[in-house]
Amino acid sequence: MSFIPKILAFAGSTRTGSFNKNLVRVAAEGARIEGAAVMILDLRDLPLPLFDEDLETKEGLPANAIKLKDLLKAHHGLLISSPEYNSSVTGVLKNAIDWASRPSKGEEPLAAYANKVAGLMSASPGALGGLRGLVHLRAILGNIRVLVIPEQVAVSSAHQAFDANGSLKDAKQHASVEKLGARVAQVAAKLNAP
Repeated sequence: MSFIPKILAFAGSTRTGSFNKNLVRVAAEGARIEGAAVMILDLRDLPLPLFDEDLETKEGLPANAIKLKDLLKAHHGLLISSPEYNSSVTGVLKNAIDWASRPSKGEEPLAAYANKVAGLMSASPGALGGLRGLVHLRAILGNIRVLVIPEQVAVSSAHQAFDANGSLKDAKQHASVEKLGARVAQVAAKLNAP
């Protein structure tokens, strides 16, 4: 790959030891193997207030929302591992998406998301592996101009799926998550190569 795509990888969880943080690291490795430059972000490092348009009007975008937007704009693709909370996405993930969608002066609408490529995955102790939440996340991202690739991975029984190093115990499953990361890198490279 002559063009090196930049991929931002993060989980929709801030929990220490999050299954979804483990999962997104596996996908990130797949993107790296494919030749991408990958940055792993922990949303805990960019705490944000709940989205409030009155707060935005009064104080402007929070500093961490600006940092998140800048990170998103600097990358060609996204790897997102989203836990499922009550059959949907987590509050922290939706809040981050909402803040980063807000326009700055002189900026095109949805500048942080337009023309990005995303790969989605989830891990959950439940039998569906977080699949219901991915349906919502796919719809949200698609509506804000992100190209979400069709492939996705949902890991069920996540409390038993990972070893002590955070790798998936099932080699086939591990390979499919790495393949998802590689696919995002491939599509991002094709769409952004000069």
